[in-house]
Amino acid sequence: MTSPTDESARADTQRHKDKDRDKERDSAGDEVTALARGLAVLRCLAAADTPLGNRELASLTGIPKPTVSRLTGTLVSTGFLARLPDSERFVLSSAVLDLSNGFLRNSDIRTRARPFLVRLAERTTLSVHLTVRDRLDMVVIDTVRPRSAALVSRLEVGARIDMSRTSAGRAYLASLDPAAREALVGALQANAGNDWGYVGSRLEAAIADTAAQGYGLAIGEWYDGLNAIATTFLGPDNEHYVVNCIGAAQQCPHSWLVTHVASVLRECVAQIVTEIGGSACLSASNS
Repeated sequence: MTSPTDESARADTQRHKDKDRDKERDSAGDEVTALARGLAVLRCLAAADTPLGNRELASLTGIPKPTVSRLTGTLVSTGFLARLPDSERFVLSSAVLDLSNGFLRNSDIRTRARPFLVRLAERTTLSVHLTVRDRLDMVVIDTVRPRSAALVSRLEVGARIDMSRTSAGRAYLASLDPAAREALVGALQANAGNDWGYVGSRLEAAIADTAAQGYGLAIGEWYDGLNAIATTFLGPDNEHYVVNCIGAAQQCPHSWLVTHVASVLRECVAQIVTEIGGSACLSASNS
């Protein structure tokens, strides 16, 4: 027989649970917290170089481990995660590809811009990428490699590019209005932690140079031995797109990028904008 004390304790426990759930709903506003947490788990696994277990996912996401266990169980049962045999570790399943392929199939801008990107790659003999922002990175949504290049970048569709130290990231940041740029740089600073002193000082100058020149440069800063140049345009969907060219340092030294590639890159973006609508975001202030 249950005592009044036991009943009271259970009631208190349930009230606390209900209160916590209400607080969670209030803090999220219109956000469905369970969905947001599930997506955080998927993002964590997508960014990881190795399979992860529930304990590691809890540490990386800040989500309590019992909740992570329920989330991974649900994601396995719905086909978005696979549990490794004889292991408590998880990897993304092929179902995730259906989502990304759906985006790529329906990206009209990607399809219509591609002929101009191909021409840019052949004219410069550099690898060319079309990128968009995802949180604190730039993500490659199309890549073109020239037939004549001996050494090209290995960036594939879906690859993530550091925003602070790359030409693509600098072009994107320079194209934003001051308030949006300040907010994003603040988020980059918080994410970089103790590394920001060096990265931040270079980024501030690079953004100013990019705005003045109409293109962003990164000379061996992301990967030693690789140089890159980028500029950006605003699509008719109001999304900022960045086109960048990457090559080996001996193939495309700083001076060659400036004297040869910059004008060809601008011409490519102008052709894309004419084809799809939108507008170029960066123009040289001294031209």
